[in-house]
Amino acid sequence: MEPDCVIIGIHGLANKPPIDEKTRWWRTAIAEGLASAGIDSSTTFCFAFVYWADLRYEIPLSEDANQEPYRPRADAERTPAARAGAATTVKDLLAPVYAGIDRIEEATGITLLDDVILEHRFDDLWHYHGERGFARQVRARLAERLRAFRDRRICLIAHSMGSVIAYDVLRTLEREDPALRVEHLVTAGSPMGLAKVKLKFAAEHGALRVPNNVSAWTNLADGDDVVSIMGALDADYAPSDGGVRVVDRRVVNDFRRLDGAVNHHKSYGYLRTREFAAIARRYTGAGGSDDAAR
Repeated sequence: MEPDCVIIGIHGLANKPPIDEKTRWWRTAIAEGLASAGIDSSTTFCFAFVYWADLRYEIPLSEDANQEPYRPRADAERTPAARAGAATTVKDLLAPVYAGIDRIEEATGITLLDDVILEHRFDDLWHYHGERGFARQVRARLAERLRAFRDRRICLIAHSMGSVIAYDVLRTLEREDPALRVEHLVTAGSPMGLAKVKLKFAAEHGALRVPNNVSAWTNLADGDDVVSIMGALDADYAPSDGGVRVVDRRVVNDFRRLDGAVNHHKSYGYLRTREFAAIARRYTGAGGSDDAAR
């Protein structure tokens, strides 16, 4: 029997390994999180991946150049340990400072700091906002995948820049294809709190709010992930017309690079968190309650 649900993923910034490998690693990271949550490792689930790195990079990231391949948590913990994180995170210190700058940038429309951050740290997002042809191609891939699974219950997990693409697509689809719905949108390590991103959204879609075609939106952010420097999104994005609000969840992303250093932004670390597993289990044969939606 064909499953009635699907998990759709869309990746974020920077070049990626070949599509087959990247898809397999996302699925494996999700499965690891489910297993850690006590769900039988043999549980199957329908997974579809939206890959767009080839639209920006001619050649996929090679095995030799990839310092962040997926490895199960147990294997990664055998590498030299990174310096233990302090109780106060980087974001705890920087977020209040950026919040003040954010308010000024939004009020004036002059986003000098965000321009520097996006151009030099989030190069792909800078191009996404500046190159209309590239943006159209990326959005079309996600919209096509959502339409292909429109008859199923959809959980859309969008990492990093993928969350910006997802928001743009969902706000467009609510106008152009209002019957299409996403049961649960999950954003992870999202830069959607940046003033520049919010101003771009407002210019294209109007007032910032939860898209009307989603039934739940959970935002996952690690306390040391500087990409999601503002962390919580609920204050920036008003409820949908149906009353759906953003539910912010602070999580621990413990992914380690090959040298043992922790990357608090990496997609695989978010995908295997218990918070995402609580959501993902509803889109597998395991069923169960969706605790993170409450």
